[in-house]
Amino acid sequence: MENFIELYKEETKDLLNEVQDTLLDLEERPDDRELIDKVFRAMHNMKGNGAMFGFDNISAFTHDIETIYDKVRDGELPVTTDLINLTLEACDQINLMLLKPGADLGKQQQKADQILQEFAKLLPEEISPKDDNKKSGQSAKHQQKNVLRTFLIHFVPPAELFMNGTDPVLLLRELLELGESIVIAHNEKIPDFAEFDPQRCYLHWTIILRTKMDMRAVQDVFIFVEDESEIEIEQFQLPDDLKDLSFDQLKERILAKGQVTFEEICQFFKIKAKCKDRKLENASEKDSAAASKSETSIASQHVQREKNGSPSISKEETRDIKVQKSFESISGIRVSSEKLDNLINLVGELVTIQASLSQQVIRNNDSLYLPIAEALERLTAGLRDIAMEIRMVPLGTLFSKYKRLVRDLSRSLAKEVDLIIEGGETELDKTIIDKLGDPLVHLVRNAVDHGIEDPDIREKKGKSRKGTIRISAFQSGADVSIQISDDGKGMNPDKIFDKAVEKGIVAPDAKLSREEIFQLIFQPGFSTAAVVSDVSGRGVGMDVVKKNIEELRGTVDVESEIDRETIITLKLPLTLGIIDGLVVRVGESKFVLPISVVQDCHEFSERLNNNFKQREIINLRGEVLPFIRLRTFFSMNGALPNSEYLIIVNSTDARVGLVVDEIETDQQIVIKSLGKFYKKVEGVSGATILGDGSVALILDVTALYKAAAREEMNEIAAML
Repeated sequence: MENFIELYKEETKDLLNEVQDTLLDLEERPDDRELIDKVFRAMHNMKGNGAMFGFDNISAFTHDIETIYDKVRDGELPVTTDLINLTLEACDQINLMLLKPGADLGKQQQKADQILQEFAKLLPEEISPKDDNKKSGQSAKHQQKNVLRTFLIHFVPPAELFMNGTDPVLLLRELLELGESIVIAHNEKIPDFAEFDPQRCYLHWTIILRTKMDMRAVQDVFIFVEDESEIEIEQFQLPDDLKDLSFDQLKERILAKGQVTFEEICQFFKIKAKCKDRKLENASEKDSAAASKSETSIASQHVQREKNGSPSISKEETRDIKVQKSFESISGIRVSSEKLDNLINLVGELVTIQASLSQQVIRNNDSLYLPIAEALERLTAGLRDIAMEIRMVPLGTLFSKYKRLVRDLSRSLAKEVDLIIEGGETELDKTIIDKLGDPLVHLVRNAVDHGIEDPDIREKKGKSRKGTIRISAFQSGADVSIQISDDGKGMNPDKIFDKAVEKGIVAPDAKLSREEIFQLIFQPGFSTAAVVSDVSGRGVGMDVVKKNIEELRGTVDVESEIDRETIITLKLPLTLGIIDGLVVRVGESKFVLPISVVQDCHEFSERLNNNFKQREIINLRGEVLPFIRLRTFFSMNGALPNSEYLIIVNSTDARVGLVVDEIETDQQIVIKSLGKFYKKVEGVSGATILGDGSVALILDVTALYKAAAREEMNEIAAML
């Protein structure tokens, strides 16, 4: 049961996110009936599932909100900003009930009652029946809703109904809440005990319902099972000889002969059964065909086992095969993040062992085991790719949450802001997405607060009153870039520099490039806000952004033009788990370069450097490129080899060369994080264990290039 409760929580979170997105669209298109129905159905689903899994407070709360949106569907209540605000507040309350089901129930109920009271204020006053002058079309509609109607309902669920967690009893109870009813169960499809499967539903039902609700309200009860069930709902008038009977008397008459069929019930009420006979026959034929197919499959497996000399299939295996057949139409399943993490860890260990095996086979020149090692390497690579793909999640699932954030912030700050999301289909490792939420919240909040000006100020500048914030994502090689941009006032580098001098972050005579000045906003405690508010101004946030992004082996770049735009770009790796790497050696140490940044390799000769007076620059095929000697950068001692190699790599800013002693091999690399004492080593993003058991550092090419460039600039400044 615990697993089902967790499943309910996950589904409810998805529904809440869907409702919030729908409400924001509904605010822009208040007459869109499809959006209204979408909110109604989500509330209906949360209500039914909440009662099923013991969340009675959520069920009761969403029932009242569902009633409100039923009135919206009927045109009795308009879609207003107040309605949207209250529904968003209700979503927050449902989320609180979901996350903390047993925490301070009295306070939760008090808040829920308060929200419902605010909803009640939006409802129009009931029209008095004594006021003859006000009995217009609306009062006629109100009277029509109070007319008793009688419905004949035939509900034939699929045999696999229980497999998706649906309880038909709860559906029947929901029907009972609509009015008086007679429920008749049909059990003619129940098989003999030896063939009975407790996981299959063999019953179907006929219900006679008398209610003040209309046809749509009755149909809504079956809204989540209608696609997979046989359902017939028909409104009818009782024959004259039955009108004076109570429902109890009607039930006695119907069941006087014992078990009755649906056709006999139709004859009793003098209703033509339409095509129900054919539907039932088709349903039976489908069940029979499925059963026949299953039995054929089982029989074929019996024959195959006999040929192989294996034991025949047991009753338990037969049942498992039948259950498996019932799940064949399921297109996806939910898996916990913990299980995915365990899978990635196991695949990582397998990659390491496979690399070790391949090296042993190559070292021993063992031709017998070489094909096996190559096959294992191929299978391991395939398993690795599939495992990594499972963890990939579209960024749109994260971006959509900021629609609500921008809406609420812009209202609290009296600003007009449009949020545009692009590239939501771009995928990223779920681990990265989980850690990306807080940094993006800070960046979006700053864009609304610091970036976008007040509407009147924008108008004076010749801009539209409504500002635009754009969140876009795109893939570049093995990295994903996320940009948060706004068309606001931009950032003034002179003002940033002066503020940094005032706070003692830089010296007054410091010579900084435009890019370096913009990077000062990520210093702890830095803020240019004149007034501290609930949103920002305390100097806390941007330093956290950079720290979190760097922990994900990413980078943050800032571009800005005064009174035009600000663009903050986050560059992140696709995954934190396993990559293809190029293993190189410098002295006795080994390093790994991600294959995605490597362009080509060359033999390195000092003559390539002769024309530049020993500066770290080379002429390669007419192109002048900077290069970095890893031996010099990491201050490694030892004799130089007779020959060196130059690897051309792509950094964020430029192409650069890396000079190493030897290029060893390319292989799959399992990334391991460094200890806290080594996290701040520039140019290194992680470590890995190679197949021979040695440890190799994984190089961060962009950080390596920036550190080397900074050292060179400092040397030049010292010479001057």
